[in-house]
Amino acid sequence: MSRTPLRRRTTLLALPAAALLALIPGTASAYPGPGRVTGDIVTHDPSMIRTSSGQYLLYATGGGIAHKTSGDRTAFRNGADAFSSRPSWWRTYSSVPEAWAPDISYQGGKYLMYYSVSKFGSNTSAIGLATSTTGQPGSWTDQGPVYTSNSASDFNAIDPNLFVNDDGTWWLSFGSWWTGIKMIRINPATGKQLASHTTRYSLASRPTGTKAVEAPFIVKRGGYYYLFASYDTCCAGTGSTYKVKVGRATSVTGPYVDRNGVSLMNNGGTPVLESHGSVIGPGGQSILKDADGDLIVYHYYDGNDNGTPKLGINLLNWSSGWPVAY
Repeated sequence: MSRTPLRRRTTLLALPAAALLALIPGTASAYPGPGRVTGDIVTHDPSMIRTSSGQYLLYATGGGIAHKTSGDRTAFRNGADAFSSRPSWWRTYSSVPEAWAPDISYQGGKYLMYYSVSKFGSNTSAIGLATSTTGQPGSWTDQGPVYTSNSASDFNAIDPNLFVNDDGTWWLSFGSWWTGIKMIRINPATGKQLASHTTRYSLASRPTGTKAVEAPFIVKRGGYYYLFASYDTCCAGTGSTYKVKVGRATSVTGPYVDRNGVSLMNNGGTPVLESHGSVIGPGGQSILKDADGDLIVYHYYDGNDNGTPKLGINLLNWSSGWPVAY
């Protein structure tokens, strides 16, 4: 993504909260286009981190966890998969097998990557964990399954996101369809569920109509916890109806509500990105705090390129108390 011109950023940052609230799009045509990215930008469910050396590492759905790098957040190049040899336990959950929707972070001197193994449309699924001292392909040590679901479950153990709270507690949100977004507490020593705290919390659900909510990502800004999630139908090219919505809470476990006070447990959610122009079905999002602000990193289907899934990056402005992409 090319850096946003200073004049535009300054103008946005200077706007009062009421004016910024008015910028939250009410129509699809009001959404910003993705920032400029070049090179190898075909991707799905991207998660990106910036290393201490300034390199951007991006991991995404596919194979042994697809990988890209960038030195400037604009030009991206494909690299080797995280795993050159896929862990044998993956075959319990997927006959392919491949991994989906990774979540990369840096905690306590090492890189952690949670990821999903499943078959499309199935909730016989698992969330796995891998660790690395460098974050580079080939350096990852698989730690095995973290949390699983099966055909008898009312949830789906995919799309993980690790959140580390100010008090040092670790939380993993996850979920796709079924009864929605869930959360468990994680033991920082192992990266797996804390044995003394096994409650499975519910954060977002669509009890009527479609069950389509997935891909949670949580950040804390200005005293609130913000839950981003992808809504509606993914993975259908130009027929995709994916979109990103958000709610906020004063506790990490909820309850989360949208800008109108509607609970995310009851179909709520304030739009952040929706289809507009040739940008179809944006979603699979993650949030990265970078030197020039927060980024929303996502995929969309390019209506000008037969619905090919491509990388989207936009900055977020929080001045209104709600994230606004620009």
